[in-house]
Amino acid sequence: MNTQAESLESTPVPWRADALIVGLVAGAHLVSHFFQLVLAPLFPWIKAEFGWSYAELGFIVSVMFMVSGLGQAAAGFVVDHYGPRATLCGGLACLAAGATLFGLSHSYWGFVLGAVFAGLGNCVFHPVDYWFINHRVSAPRLGPAYSVHGLSGSLGWAFAPVFLVGIAAPFGWRAAVLAAALLPVLVIALVFVYREILDAPATTVSAPAGGAPSVAESPLAFLKLPVIWLCFGFFFFVAAALGGVQSFSPTVFMPGYGLDRHAAAMSITVYMLASATGMLAGGWLVSRSRALERNITPALALSVLAAVAVAMKLVPGPVAMVFMVVMGFGSGLSGPSRDMLIRSASPPGATGRVYGVVYSGLDAGIAAGPLVFGKMLDHGLAVEVFYGVALCLAGGVVIAWQVARVTARRAL
Repeated sequence: MNTQAESLESTPVPWRADALIVGLVAGAHLVSHFFQLVLAPLFPWIKAEFGWSYAELGFIVSVMFMVSGLGQAAAGFVVDHYGPRATLCGGLACLAAGATLFGLSHSYWGFVLGAVFAGLGNCVFHPVDYWFINHRVSAPRLGPAYSVHGLSGSLGWAFAPVFLVGIAAPFGWRAAVLAAALLPVLVIALVFVYREILDAPATTVSAPAGGAPSVAESPLAFLKLPVIWLCFGFFFFVAAALGGVQSFSPTVFMPGYGLDRHAAAMSITVYMLASATGMLAGGWLVSRSRALERNITPALALSVLAAVAVAMKLVPGPVAMVFMVVMGFGSGLSGPSRDMLIRSASPPGATGRVYGVVYSGLDAGIAAGPLVFGKMLDHGLAVEVFYGVALCLAGGVVIAWQVARVTARRAL
């Protein structure tokens, strides 16, 4: 680490200053994850009104995440060049526009256009959020900051079905999605109120990992690091599994386990609440063990076993929710270690673009998952979707071991 970074990281920072930054970032992150599920809990209502197949519904979600994945890599460069606050406000405005289009559309292509706007909005959050955490939060509090950030995302996922189904049941799905459009507007207002704090000078500087190229070499020099692309692949497989759970878990639990709409929608909520709990435990795990890749492996292995158990229909539907809890907890447990791993691979000054490229793997995976799993549902395969989820998670475990091997070789 250079002298500037050492000086910055040794300067005491009041915990309230760190807490305010983390709170604002976490609030924005919650909204971004909420919007990743802004349609999935409403699929039963939308399908009943329009008669679209599950593959067609899955394609709408895939468009959102394909746009987000392509935009996220570019958003990293925008953050590094133009700053995170303006980028964040632009993304929030796009989310509001996307939800408004969903609520007002009466055609399939109107939904696709709404998905494009939602994808453009979603693409900015990880580059923006991790820029703020890595540059505005003091080094000793980075582990808890990553944990709270991940927790807020899981809470956004958990909150979405409750909020949307709770409004759709009495007032209709259009009222639910239009109400959702107000959430990013609220966050824009908070960003405006606290704009001076968000624009304050940086307090930390990311240290390069051993062997990481300097940004002075080239703005794209970090792309030569094999660990960047291994992390991209890891995100792809884990996110494809997540895409299946997010988009179709209620649909699986209705025919597969005989649950009604409301009970089936809770499958996402219990998964996400468990993931949030896992994130908190993962923050503690990061502070205890710096073997980041090895922290990830047993956590995801736990999720693999739970997904297989759901697919095997070993227990009745209400009891199967316990397996959703285990799956969510394992996924959340791996989160803080995963985020710290990416930071360790980031050259100085390239935080936005590294997170943009790596997290585009997440969007690519979530885009691919609904297409594949939607086809399975259209062919009458319901609980079998969770075999596919388990296979994707197992792919993440294999890549995590590859990351460990490459990282160990670089340390020699």
